[in-house]
Amino acid sequence: MRFHCNGLRLDIDVAHLVIAGWTGRDEAAIRHHIDELAAIGVTPPSATPLFYRVAGALLTSAPRIEVVGNGSSGEVEPLIVQAGNRRWLGLGSDHTDRTLETHSVALSKQVCAKPCALELWEWGDVAGRLDEIVLESWIEEGGEWRLYQQGTLAAIRPLERLAGGAGLDGLARDGAVAMMCGTFGAKGGVRPSPRFRMAMTDPATGRRITHEYATTVLAEVA
Repeated sequence: MRFHCNGLRLDIDVAHLVIAGWTGRDEAAIRHHIDELAAIGVTPPSATPLFYRVAGALLTSAPRIEVVGNGSSGEVEPLIVQAGNRRWLGLGSDHTDRTLETHSVALSKQVCAKPCALELWEWGDVAGRLDEIVLESWIEEGGEWRLYQQGTLAAIRPLERLAGGAGLDGLARDGAVAMMCGTFGAKGGVRPSPRFRMAMTDPATGRRITHEYATTVLAEVA
């Protein structure tokens, strides 16, 4: 993929993609997210956090993705990208098939593309203030954009700890790796939308990464 950082192009072929789930730092927040997914039939996790492996080719910057049926939705997440010993912070959406999620969370992660922004921040530039980074998402409903998620990385387990738990350093020795690191509860509950917009803001510098994508629903043929 053709990422860019500080005005320079980074051609990174992502060989490994990890989806970290149930990563809330606050146990009450984890329980809230588990409960909101349980409300749509998702079985609670066996442990927290969990690290799901999916195909690296699912990571995309395309402005439109295709899904089967009306049961999928996006989630704004911090994205770690690592090639060798070099690491960056980016922005992604763990778009997930919620219908399939009631049968298998691992399979639900694999069947949807994972949209991401192409802009990255050098890890060293933000590592000392990660908890201050703000993530937000919006969904389109009734032709209007509505705030869907909002929070800071202080609500998610320390990203360094998640990277260690997922073994990113080891994976990066066998090709570049990317990991989505968890999310926040949805305002009004988890639900699908034809368009999803997300942003990551560094309050210390005012820098902001954004990305938006649309979802095309393919017919569910039995």
